[in-house]
Amino acid sequence: MAYSTILRRLRNEKTNYKKRKLMLMGRRDFVTIQISNENTLVQIHKPEMKGDLVIASAHSRFLLQKGWQGSRKNIPAAYLTGYLAGKKALSKGAKDAIMYSGTRRYTQRMSAALKGIIDAGLTIPAGEESLPSNDRINGEHLKVKNDVAKIKSAIDSEVK
Repeated sequence: MAYSTILRRLRNEKTNYKKRKLMLMGRRDFVTIQISNENTLVQIHKPEMKGDLVIASAHSRFLLQKGWQGSRKNIPAAYLTGYLAGKKALSKGAKDAIMYSGTRRYTQRMSAALKGIIDAGLTIPAGEESLPSNDRINGEHLKVKNDVAKIKSAIDSEVK
């Protein structure tokens, strides 16, 4: 009887190698969205033979510089973080990408960040029914209200 070792990242449920192989065979840029206890991180990667190259990255701490109040992991903050990452990727020459969630569940905050990337101008295949409504993106459901349009225009003026 032979003993076969299981890959560490598969054993720890960090990487779905079948899904990753299919994604890499497409040779398209891909978007990863990570939502932690306090922040949102959006990265656009380019797959290469030596490893994935990060084209653009945006963190929700950037919103604090623009006068953001309240949580940095809610739907409007995720949308603006995705919008910033999309603008940075467009300035670096990216045109289209796909969403890669890995082993994480697809949540409303991930879909808000994805809508931000799409609104920035990147072409990503996504159904309209899976994206949040404009009321949710503008934060109408929150107690602490922020001016999303003001921060979005600040991002447009900063990232060309």
